[in-house]
Amino acid sequence: MFNKSTFTLAAILSTGLAMTASAETVIKIGHGAAESFHMHRALLHFEELVEAGSDGEIDVQIFPSSQMGPDREMIEGVQTGVLEMAIPPSSFFAGWDPAFAVIELPYMYASKEIAFDVLESEAGDSMIDRVENQGLVGLGWLELGVRNVTNNVRPIATPADLEGVKLRTMQVPAHVATFEALGANPTPMNFGEVYSALQQGVIDGQENPLAIITSQRFYEVQSHLSTTGHVFAVYMPVISQPFFNSLTDEHQELVRTSMASARAHQAELVSAEEASQLEEIRAAGVEVLELTAEQRQAFADSTEGVRLQYRDEVGADAYDAWIAAVAAASGS
Repeated sequence: MFNKSTFTLAAILSTGLAMTASAETVIKIGHGAAESFHMHRALLHFEELVEAGSDGEIDVQIFPSSQMGPDREMIEGVQTGVLEMAIPPSSFFAGWDPAFAVIELPYMYASKEIAFDVLESEAGDSMIDRVENQGLVGLGWLELGVRNVTNNVRPIATPADLEGVKLRTMQVPAHVATFEALGANPTPMNFGEVYSALQQGVIDGQENPLAIITSQRFYEVQSHLSTTGHVFAVYMPVISQPFFNSLTDEHQELVRTSMASARAHQAELVSAEEASQLEEIRAAGVEVLELTAEQRQAFADSTEGVRLQYRDEVGADAYDAWIAAVAAASGS
């Protein structure tokens, strides 16, 4: 069936192919974030390394801001070979394999450092291996960030403050279940529609990491921010399995090592910038409420049922292995 997004995708792809006929291999990468976001700038580093390392034999083209469509559509594009690579949030893969839901369950990790220790352990590697069943090759992890709530109704200091707030969430069942448990009215919506929906009052609020809130300028259309830190989210870069297999061994290794370097570069960007993001949001006139550990614990307690419910959804083996990895990384 013809639709506008398919037409746009086809037009972009055909234009890209025409412009890069000189390169032997083209890698088109789609993602949903803005060009100012740290993940996009990490991909520019990836592009530079791959193009230089291949002596120009590979041309990397990056399409940010959902130019290639919503995340699920981009994943399907990679699966069918229409698109070589996509950088979706890891939670979207739960639509094909329920085990992926465990990564972004609420209050799963005590810190970002613990989360990455788990992702870079055998547990994380086994999760990457699982996308091979979807016609994809996983290339590791990139940070999306710690998600926090903004809204135009009231400051959110306790779970009770979320009662009735119409909050945009990702189209991820575990995220929806989390905010249902907290009393909000979760409203799944494609990322590219969020700013205008906030501006027009279609929704009261949204939840995202500080770097997304600043890069997308959500602070222009929101009056309250609470550092709920309810989910730590990551992207999982994936590349088409048939396309990856068509590359030489040297180019496969180049792609893998360049993505690992991009992840390290991203970590430097995040570390340098995260302290200033709250100040940027405050300067825009948003009331910022920084929750204490005790306040966050009340939210964690309220979502315990969601974590337990997902043991059945995820599968006991995958869930228990992940919980064990978290405990090991936490030193408990």
